[in-house]
Amino acid sequence: MRRPVMKRQVRAAAPDYRRRDLTNAEQQVTGEQAPAPADDDIAAIRDRAAAESTKASVRMERAVKASRAWFSSQAQRIERADLAPDLAQNIGSLRWFRGAATFLSLSAVALAFWPDFAPLEAAPAVRLDEQARDEFRSQTIQPLALGGDTGTRMAATALVRPLADAPERPQLEATATFGRGDDLARMLARQGVGKADAARAAELVAQAIALDEIEPGTQIDVTLGRRAAPKAPRPLDEVRFRARFDLALAVARGDDGNLSLIREPIEVDETPLRVRGTVGGSLYRSARAVGAPAIAIQSYLKALGDYEDLDQALQPGDTFDMIVSYRRAATGERQAGRLLYAGVERDGKDKIQLMRWGKDDQFFEASGVGEQRSGLLAPVPGPIGSRYGMRRHPILRYKRMHAGVDYRARYGTPIVAPTDGRVTSAGRMGGCGNAVKLSHEGGLGTKFCHMSRIAVSRGQYVKRGQIIGYVGSTGLSTGPHLHYEMYRGGRHIDPLSVRYVTRAQLSGAELQRFRSTLEVLKTVDAGVALEEMRPTKPVAEEPLREIDRIALVAHHRRGG
Repeated sequence: MRRPVMKRQVRAAAPDYRRRDLTNAEQQVTGEQAPAPADDDIAAIRDRAAAESTKASVRMERAVKASRAWFSSQAQRIERADLAPDLAQNIGSLRWFRGAATFLSLSAVALAFWPDFAPLEAAPAVRLDEQARDEFRSQTIQPLALGGDTGTRMAATALVRPLADAPERPQLEATATFGRGDDLARMLARQGVGKADAARAAELVAQAIALDEIEPGTQIDVTLGRRAAPKAPRPLDEVRFRARFDLALAVARGDDGNLSLIREPIEVDETPLRVRGTVGGSLYRSARAVGAPAIAIQSYLKALGDYEDLDQALQPGDTFDMIVSYRRAATGERQAGRLLYAGVERDGKDKIQLMRWGKDDQFFEASGVGEQRSGLLAPVPGPIGSRYGMRRHPILRYKRMHAGVDYRARYGTPIVAPTDGRVTSAGRMGGCGNAVKLSHEGGLGTKFCHMSRIAVSRGQYVKRGQIIGYVGSTGLSTGPHLHYEMYRGGRHIDPLSVRYVTRAQLSGAELQRFRSTLEVLKTVDAGVALEEMRPTKPVAEEPLREIDRIALVAHHRRGG
């Protein structure tokens, strides 16, 4: 009996929810504030939403499984259908006709999407005038007898007949290298030039430059013409080479058959190359990084080393400054020369400014003081065998004064002057054998004995470090060595006891010229010489047609 009552209570409670919802809706329409729902109502709503979401997920999962099953069945049906079978098998069967239908369908689709190509229009025909015909004629293949190196070669058949004499080329071109101590006429003769033409070419070149001024390694282009007879030498058509940095020479045969000299001057810019930079861990690497030539860096270090200790003169962070003679040719060649200026800029210290000056190529400071020369040079690079003083003579066998120093050195070792001086005597001097005497400033004199060969003559002025002879064993000598004596006021002194310093000094008008030249040299901008050279003369255009080029070459050969 209690169970039906409970059902009625549940049914009776349901309208209360509907009435509550209607009441809330009416209040929202009228603008009145509805009372907040109870917690039991919120929980019931959440339960209904969760149940509906679960049902939707189940339905979605069932739909996915159904679609996968459908796709799988369709794929299996396509595989079983075999729409593209091998048409070479089972010809005439249903499977074969199905494959043929697939092929025709795909072909029809491809043809339906085939692009449309418009017809190409040919270029109009070129009208050939007389100049164009000459150009084509000059570019045609020549017969082998006229210098052609291409063409159709016939096979060895009965129609092929051997030639009695093989035709030779009308011209031969060769490039020779001028060697050290070589002669131009002799070199041309080695290239097949006749003696008369070689001698005439050398004579013409000598009118422009001295033949001994041709530097070793110069490339010389030689062109030989057609022989007058089979065994006669080929005539010289042209010789062309770079005679100097600013001059090219050519000897060419003109229309009259005579050889003539053609001078071709080359425009040259001689703006010095100035290189500035900061000293890093290595001066050499720092200078090379900014474009300084290697030979200039070596000269720079030597100039600074003669002026001051390098460890003190150059420190990391200092600014080095060097100026080198430099030449640029209009043809593109570049040539670096000797060092002209060496400078150092240091924080808190005086600048170092050294410039090359004078006939001796000596470096001078900005004040006009020359490089310092401390002490005397050793005449030979060898150990001392016997010193100055009394000793027993190795040949005479008695004690006597040894008025010099003996240097042990091999036979033929060069002997150099210890400092600048003049040769007062050179020749045979009794027990000294072949000997040389020098007179120096300050009443100082030196003597060199037992030479194998003398390299100077009496009255000649020699510089510090210049070779004056070679080690030998002439006179009273037991073996090759150098006996070196020194005099002061005509009296013997110990050569090892003398050390002195000499420095040149400019003054007067020469000092003014030196300072003005230094100021002009320092106005050169860094790196300007590395830029491309701008031609000051109009460059002639190269002819486009081959026949015009041939005419231009013939004009140059005539000296035009």
